[in-house]
Amino acid sequence: MGTVKNNETPVPVAIIGMAGMFAKSADLKDYWRLLSRAEDGITDVPSTHWSAEDFFNADPKTPDHVYCKRGGFLPGISFDPAEFGIPPSSLEATDTSQLLGLVAAKMALKDAGYDESRSFDRDRASVILGVTGTQELVIPLGARLGHPLWRQALDAEGVDARTAEAVVARIADGYVPWQENSFPGLLGNVVAGRICNRLDFGGTNCVVDAACASSMSAINLAILELEAGRSDMVITGGIDTLNDIFMHMCFAKTQILSPTGDAKPFSSSADGTVLGEGIGLLVLKRLEDAEKDRDRIYAVIKALRSSSDGKSQSIYAPRAEGQEKALRRAYQASQVDPATVGLVEAHGTGTRVGDAVEFTALKNTYNGKNTTPGECAIGSVKSNIGHTKAAAGAAGLIKATLAVHHKVLLPTIKADEPDPKLDIANSPFYLSTTTRPWLLNNGHPRRAAVSAFGFGGINFHMVLEEHDSRKTGVAWDGTIQIAAFSGPDFETVKNRLEAFAQACPADTKPDTYTRACFDTRVEFDAAAPCRLLIVIDRAADRQALLADARQALEDKRDKTQWQSGEIYFSSEPINGKLAFLFPGQGSQYVNMARDLVCCFPEAHAAFETANAIAIDGTPLGELIFPKPSMDREEAARQEENLRRTDAAARHWGRQSRHVEDPGTFQCSPGYSGRSQLW
Repeated sequence: MGTVKNNETPVPVAIIGMAGMFAKSADLKDYWRLLSRAEDGITDVPSTHWSAEDFFNADPKTPDHVYCKRGGFLPGISFDPAEFGIPPSSLEATDTSQLLGLVAAKMALKDAGYDESRSFDRDRASVILGVTGTQELVIPLGARLGHPLWRQALDAEGVDARTAEAVVARIADGYVPWQENSFPGLLGNVVAGRICNRLDFGGTNCVVDAACASSMSAINLAILELEAGRSDMVITGGIDTLNDIFMHMCFAKTQILSPTGDAKPFSSSADGTVLGEGIGLLVLKRLEDAEKDRDRIYAVIKALRSSSDGKSQSIYAPRAEGQEKALRRAYQASQVDPATVGLVEAHGTGTRVGDAVEFTALKNTYNGKNTTPGECAIGSVKSNIGHTKAAAGAAGLIKATLAVHHKVLLPTIKADEPDPKLDIANSPFYLSTTTRPWLLNNGHPRRAAVSAFGFGGINFHMVLEEHDSRKTGVAWDGTIQIAAFSGPDFETVKNRLEAFAQACPADTKPDTYTRACFDTRVEFDAAAPCRLLIVIDRAADRQALLADARQALEDKRDKTQWQSGEIYFSSEPINGKLAFLFPGQGSQYVNMARDLVCCFPEAHAAFETANAIAIDGTPLGELIFPKPSMDREEAARQEENLRRTDAAARHWGRQSRHVEDPGTFQCSPGYSGRSQLW
């Protein structure tokens, strides 16, 4: 067990595992893809949730209707009750949060490296989650109890008793029935309880409700549990799968939802938020213990502090003074100068009042003698996935953690024009709207901050820091997969392709399919006499592509080398190494090689080295990957600055010294081989 310090001096806490399920994201890799590719997860409400035809009306004053019918909804996620020892008959009486919480907890633990093959002290492992008070089954189960009112209304209208009973029964059939398992199935605290029960954790298990700050409040309690030495590992975060008409009605009647159906944080067109579903879990350990146990460490929590708004005119109106207290407490506890923070993942709901209050608190805290205008990126993941309520803080924290770990600044979408009233241009911040490599040039580690606020005036702010300044892994998002087959002859390659196709039918789980592709790359021999590569895009019809590959092999059996779309075959010998031809002066453009640098450690390291060079005080990396600009003239100046002869000469001169063996590079996780097929 690691050393426990006084609470006033925070114990550094390591994030060693994560799991995320959000709009259009079934797992952590999906979430990284959505974030890094600036994808929009907001859609119209699906028929599985509620009917827009029944409940939508553009007039906000219409009783019992909502004026927004869009949000962030979880994709279909497989659940095997047998895997967790749950009788199928109990599923209807068990809240979705409890079921998917089990799946996510197992994902997070596996991501941390603690699967069935690695033991740990389960009696000192805890689960502390943010879960709001209202759960999915409460509404339909409670609605069934309205049957006396239904009978009275039918009787008052002169409906005969037999018809009335038939109508009552028909209405009741529209709701989930009560059964023995309904009570535990609807309780929020059982979300944590089931995880401890199924994973055999003997530490603390509880949930906390702090409205939209619930997950950050749970993380706060988890850190306190670790600091006190009562637990050695905690699964924490937030779970909110409730996006039904009741929740939409709650937000609609407080005039918080966006009538245009999009959350646009800090934007001139911001008009409210949209609701999202989400599960964000993190596995935490004391940093000292994580290092001793050789865990993979995503990032280090330097401090997390909270505050309450105190007395005000409204219980749900935010106060800059209250938020500022949480911010200042976090920086004081962490002993981190806000001027050294490169990224703020804001609460950023997209409401004009809320964003203005939050930005005021941030600006007041960050303005100081060491602050440089426009140096810190700011944004909010709610633009991608909506406001996930109890999971909102965890969604933001996972985004910031991935940014720190992969050394990538992630974009906020739908915020092309900043709100002029915020005067962002004359503040320490800039709106991060594009994906860019996060390069160091100021002598301190990469640091990020995360905020979460909730109804009732509760505020949280966290300071996060990288554990390793090097980019240590490939930031692969799974959008592109490579299936690679090799062998001594044509028939062997054909048989291996057939075996792969049989093992990956259309309904294959994403992680199973990803693993199958990974295995082909591990087994691939670039020097084998026959070689077949298939590049498979996430959006492609995988089965159709594999069928095309099988047909092409037959049709082109007599050819020694060919390409058909994304299918490549060769049985010719490989001659020589791969050569890179560098174009001449004037071919540079802003954000060139961005995808490579954001994805691959080798490319990132080369640009990190080049970033030590400054042209008239501007680091070379900032010339290539400048801060996003919405001004056309400024964007043109950025292109012109990059093409200056002195910048170009220094850039290419520095890069050429880092190409040691251009014939070999890592194409994807698990496959390092010749970069050419023939």
